[in-house]
Amino acid sequence: MENQEPEYAQILELTRQLVRKRQQASSFQAGQDPVPYAGRVYDEREVEAGVRSMLDFWLTLGPEGDALERSLATALGVRSSHLVNSGSSANLVAVSALTSHSLGARRLCPGDEVITVAAGFPTTVSPIIQNRAVPVFIDNDPSTGNARVEQLEDAFVPGKTKAVFMAHTLGNPFDLAAVTDFCQRHDLWLIEDNCDALGSLYDGRPTGSFGDLSTQSFYPPHHITMGEGGAVNIVRNARLKVLVESFRDWGRDCWCASGCDDTCGKRFGWQLGELPEGYDHKYIYTHLGYNLKPTDPQAAIGRVQLEKLATFVSARSSNWNTLRRNLADLEEHVDFMLPTHATGWSEAGFSWQPGSPEVDPSWFGFMMVVKENAPFSRTGLANALDQHKIGNRMLFGGNLVRQPALVRLRREYEKNPAAGAQPPFRVVGDLTGADRLMNQAIFVGVYPGLNDEQLTFMSDCIRQACHGQSVAKTVV
Repeated sequence: MENQEPEYAQILELTRQLVRKRQQASSFQAGQDPVPYAGRVYDEREVEAGVRSMLDFWLTLGPEGDALERSLATALGVRSSHLVNSGSSANLVAVSALTSHSLGARRLCPGDEVITVAAGFPTTVSPIIQNRAVPVFIDNDPSTGNARVEQLEDAFVPGKTKAVFMAHTLGNPFDLAAVTDFCQRHDLWLIEDNCDALGSLYDGRPTGSFGDLSTQSFYPPHHITMGEGGAVNIVRNARLKVLVESFRDWGRDCWCASGCDDTCGKRFGWQLGELPEGYDHKYIYTHLGYNLKPTDPQAAIGRVQLEKLATFVSARSSNWNTLRRNLADLEEHVDFMLPTHATGWSEAGFSWQPGSPEVDPSWFGFMMVVKENAPFSRTGLANALDQHKIGNRMLFGGNLVRQPALVRLRREYEKNPAAGAQPPFRVVGDLTGADRLMNQAIFVGVYPGLNDEQLTFMSDCIRQACHGQSVAKTVV
């Protein structure tokens, strides 16, 4: 029921007025105002929702969270969604859920292997190692940023490989047809890291709806935001719902929502482990879990953001296409990202492999790979963009095998391998594609907050950097 107190209505009206006042358009000063690669896009509705939730003062995850979880599951076409406090936590919970003893022979045990891709964001890989499993790295295709799926069979070891876990790079769906077929043939779990791809479609279906589990991030650069936040999506298997909730909520066995008691009807009727019969079910822990829930005011903001997802996705696509058209004359020096299954680009659009599934990315960024024979380097281009205050990023951690954390793990193992110990990770092939992305890839923003003037300025600066004398070729 709507609160009828006049002060309540006054607070909300003043909130709306203040946000509108602060967001009054100001002219863009090229070269003086920054052009971020990503950022929050919101209006008074998000702020009002957050203030309204704070006035109700249900701080822990509650009714707003329940509503967002239902709406997100509906948007993705999955069985259920479960909010967490970040995309990294979502990945941790998803992998941890597969370690549950209740999964029997399919359980992910210490020493089991999980196939992933070498170049990407580290928290896709970290939960594998944190759960004492072994990541197996296959290479990236530099044109799509995604896995070279032809290496999947080379990575597979019967009895050791238990799962595949990889991300849709920069919103570009990986080859889900090949990956799902591989997983089904070998009875493997599939986790889709969908953190950069909310709104992407593969063969007409949302990414995040193909695997057994998928994950989302709602950090400000992503497609929608709660400030911090994320979600784990249960695609089909209802048994995984209980496990995800348990690992998210301290590892408890009880499934009562916060503030609820005795949902099962026998709160004091359980006997588990070596606890006395009748021990309070709310304090029985089946797993060694975490507390990774977000807050209800965050969820209130997320609900408004989710309502805008289709508009955001459309804007990202439009901005990506604008940059691609504007920079078409740079193909001599730069390779531009292609959607999975695409063979090329022209003013008319993409050309596709015959008979391939339709791919419609919800782009997270606009990636360029500087060619080896270009008269400038990726670092030179990045410096030029920085000088013009244009936000840019590498492809996250690049080839993760080269990162200090994994180099240290490898060296510690090589220096003193314990008897029978597993190497910390395994590599398939020489990872030349991942290395190329690490050394030569850069991306700029396409987020919905960019306007035509900013996109034109970005394009002009990139073109000037590629054709002009101000960007020297430097050693990377």
